[in-house]
Order: sequence, then C-alpha cells, then structure tokens
Amino acid sequence: MTERKQPMAEANRISSMLNMVLGANRFPVKVDEVALEYSRQCFADSPVDKVHGEDLDGLEGMLATNKARSKWLIVYNSAIRSEGRKRFTIAHEFGHYILHRRIQDRFECGGDDIETGDGNERDIEAEADKFASTLLMPLDDFRKQVDGQPVSFDLLGHCAERYGVSLTAAALRWTEIAEKRAVLVASRDDHLLWSKSNQAAFKSGAYFATRKNTIELPQDALAHSNNLLDVGAQSHSTRAQAWFPREPASMPLTEMTMVAGQYDYSLTLLLMPDAEWQRPQHDDGEPEEDTFDRFIRNGQHPVR
Repeated sequence: MTERKQPMAEANRISSMLNMVLGANRFPVKVDEVALEYSRQCFADSPVDKVHGEDLDGLEGMLATNKARSKWLIVYNSAIRSEGRKRFTIAHEFGHYILHRRIQDRFECGGDDIETGDGNERDIEAEADKFASTLLMPLDDFRKQVDGQPVSFDLLGHCAERYGVSLTAAALRWTEIAEKRAVLVASRDDHLLWSKSNQAAFKSGAYFATRKNTIELPQDALAHSNNLLDVGAQSHSTRAQAWFPREPASMPLTEMTMVAGQYDYSLTLLLMPDAEWQRPQHDDGEPEEDTFDRFIRNGQHPVR
C-alpha cells in the first residue's frame, strides 16, 4: 500500500526547494510554473504538461490525465478575474496531483457537491486546500510578517498582497497561528455564509454548528446591515455573549469587520482571551464541526 502523503509536508518540501533556488523574497509563488517544472523534474513519467484557463461551467478548477496516464492537465475557470483566486485554484489542483493522483484520474472542484467522506476516510478537498495554503503562504515566512504586531485588516491585507492571495485566505492563515481564540466569519444579507474557528476557539465551544440551516448575525454585529459602513474596516470591543451566549458575562470580545474586496460578502474577525476547554454540547447528537467544514464539503472554496 502506498504511504499516505501529508499535505503540509509535501508543500514544505517544495517551499524549501524554492527558497534554495529563489531566496526568501520569492513571493508571490508562480504556482503554474512551479507545477510544470517540479512535476517534470520529479515525476518525468507523468508530469503536469499544461496549466490553462477554460470555460468550466459550475467548476472552479480541474485536474485530469490522458488515457496513458503519461500527462496531466490543470485547468482553472477562465471566468476567474481575481489573480489570488486563480493562484489558489491552481495550487489546489496541484495539491491533488501531488497527493491524490494515484487514487483517481480526474478531479473536478467546485460547483457540484463534492463527496469527501467522513470518519476514517480521507477528505481530499480539505487536503488539497491545506497543501495550497501551505505552498502559497509558508508558515515560517507568514510568522515573520505578523509577529509582534496586533492583528488588523491592514496587516492581513499586507499578507494578502505579499502572497498574491485573497484577504480571506490570509485571514484564515492567520487564525491558524493566533495565540488566543479566533473565529473568522463571512456573512451576507445579515446571515452567516460560513465561519471558521481556530482550535482554541472550537475546543471552548466558540463556533457555529452546522445543524442550524440558517444563522443570523447578532443585531449589534458590525457586519449587520444596520451598522456596516460602505468602506474601510470597523473595530470595537463588546461582550462575547453577543456572539456566543454560553460565554461568561465577563468575557470580552474584539470584533473587526470589513467588506472582503471584490467579493459580495463581509469578513468579521472575532478575538477572545483563552478559556477553559469545554466539550461542545449538541442536543441532536450531530458530530462536532463548524459551518466552514460544511461550506468546503459542498464544493465551495472561499479562500480562492
């Protein structure tokens, strides 16, 4: 049985090679060139032969091979206008090539629902996203950009520009290394599209459960239509109970919100001090997960 490849390890291996060849200030990653050259050097019998855009109805990207499995093709939707979104899509498909090409011949990502399995089965879409995020925004370099600085959308915007990714992708990456509890929320029309809690927040019960079909923004939320400004970022301090009713009344929360660039939704970053671990409670016995997990499983990729 072929040993399972780990997304971060594979992406970090490629990043180390790029550092040696191009130096530390090599960003943003020219991921199309990397996919072509790396695959030709390391997998000459079945490399990525072409990366290009096509009209992909209902899809963000695709990875496919020929009948002989001697060449692979990465395709992104030519309707994608954002360079950051295009770059992430190519990196995602390259992730499928590195991690999963031995288990199937074709990968179609986005549009239709994606069956990623659960339990002990491999979630290949999440793995491809992890590979893409790690390749485009290596944690060692990312930490250098943010260490010692208070988080803000200006800081995250700097990271997005450096790595050539969306503000959403940079914000999600930051939550992974946040020292305290952090939750990123995307909303539209006063309802949550998705949310992602870092490990500390999730373990404390500060997340939005997928068992709810519709989750409304709190009336006092900065992203609520009654409060959201047309331009710029907003920030204020409030009580954590405004968002998470089970938090202690004394628990503070910092809320930062802004419209996510060219995308038709608002991003809100929620920051809270540490809390004692408490098992999230479910009245209906549904497995623990937040809305971001469901969003990814349904073929959506907000970080692109």
